Amino acid sequence: MVSLKDVALRAGVSIKTVSNVVNGYQHVTPAMRERVQRAIDELGYRPNLTARHLRKGRTGILALAVPELGNPYFAELAGAVIDAAARHDYTVLLDHTGGRRDQEVLVCQGFRAHVMDGLILSPIELETEDLLARTDTAPLVLLGEREYDAPYDHIAIDNVAAARLAVRHLIDLGRRRIAFLGARRESARRPAHLRLRGWREELTAAGLPCGDDLVVGTDAYGREDGARAMAALLDRDARPDAVFAYNDTMAVGAMRALADRGLRIPGDVAVVGFDDIEEARFTGTPLTTIAPDKAAIARLAVDSLMERLTGAGAGEPRRARPGHRLVVRESSAGRPVGEGC
Repeated sequence: MVSLKDVALRAGVSIKTVSNVVNGYQHVTPAMRERVQRAIDELGYRPNLTARHLRKGRTGILALAVPELGNPYFAELAGAVIDAAARHDYTVLLDHTGGRRDQEVLVCQGFRAHVMDGLILSPIELETEDLLARTDTAPLVLLGEREYDAPYDHIAIDNVAAARLAVRHLIDLGRRRIAFLGARRESARRPAHLRLRGWREELTAAGLPCGDDLVVGTDAYGREDGARAMAALLDRDARPDAVFAYNDTMAVGAMRALADRGLRIPGDVAVVGFDDIEEARFTGTPLTTIAPDKAAIARLAVDSLMERLTGAGAGEPRRARPGHRLVVRESSAGRPVGEGC
């Protein structure tokens, strides 16, 4: 293996100078950095990250636990976390909890703690008391919109504001019966209720109906759930002229059900989703959706762990609010004039 000493000899500098360049220290002149980098490239030197982490008493591994890797949102988020961790020379271990409380508690309490330096957890069923009972000392960062009164860093977008943005878009398009797909019978601090709350607040502010006849509950959030919810909604007396779905996969299922009934999107019913998964751009009718800043979510989560590991993040738990935006596509606004045929 090529060593730091080999690079130093080739560049004609000290081993310390090579180490400074490899570790990205700022106090190296551009000329010296270029000289060392040329030697690194010529010799094919690769730093021994395992040895580097072991010298600091770490494993060099972060864990990311999500409810469902088959869900496109979590798959895309995992990719963003892997990219963010790589910038700190960390590897990411992925775990799948299935959204089950026992699995989330197991991960939270330090299962596999011996192979990781910190944990990023996106919980579904975990309760505040589970977090307060945690004894594992590895840094923990929580993801997702469910709110907790616990002393851990939490990264989540503002669900209520995001939902209001989606509904306001539909109102501005002239829609007056806007339904919500994906309500759950659960704590008001969970994401489905936060998005439902935003839906209701925006409709109320506009003086539009927001009764239970426009809400369909589901037990899960997949395409089939969206299709069933949409079909149930269409079987009711008064058809909506727009639908805001809890997430994109439900919205995709809803669009399938609308097509099966011979209804036009957005002519008869406009559809808006949430998450901006890649599939949203490539459905038969591209889907309008709320796009959380997944790269920012990942970066903030990894940076929070790094700060806790180095001691720079000591103090009060961090409550970060990454941005979100509305991405308007054909499922609500139709095909732009002059585009396509």
